[in-house]
Amino acid sequence: MQSYTIGQAARLLGVSPDTARRWADAGRVATHRDEGGRRLINGRDLAAFSVEVGQGAHTEDEEPYTSARNAFPGIVTAVKLGDVAAQVEIQAGPHRLVSLLTREAVEELGLEVGMQATARVKSTSVHIDRT
Repeated sequence: MQSYTIGQAARLLGVSPDTARRWADAGRVATHRDEGGRRLINGRDLAAFSVEVGQGAHTEDEEPYTSARNAFPGIVTAVKLGDVAAQVEIQAGPHRLVSLLTREAVEELGLEVGMQATARVKSTSVHIDRT
């Protein structure tokens, strides 16, 4: 069974290594040590924990604003504006997502490089939510 370091787990979960370390310290995900003393997370344990984290992403009080279920929070890395259309790129953890949308939508959302945004994927479409 494959095991992951805290840093690798953090990248897969889309969080900082410090957050992954705090979760491990709190016992939210089990770890073990290798011969070199590094903390590792069993692949099956990490898979189960990632599902738990994904399901807990929204609190009970939070109302979803979209029917798209696959959300990738990240940072806008590029905005290319045409006369009518636009292209927006978001880096969400290890994932680069590209959305083609109208220039008007980009301007209404105020999307700029460096701001937080969430790419929502439904079927073959990528929707962008400003966060």
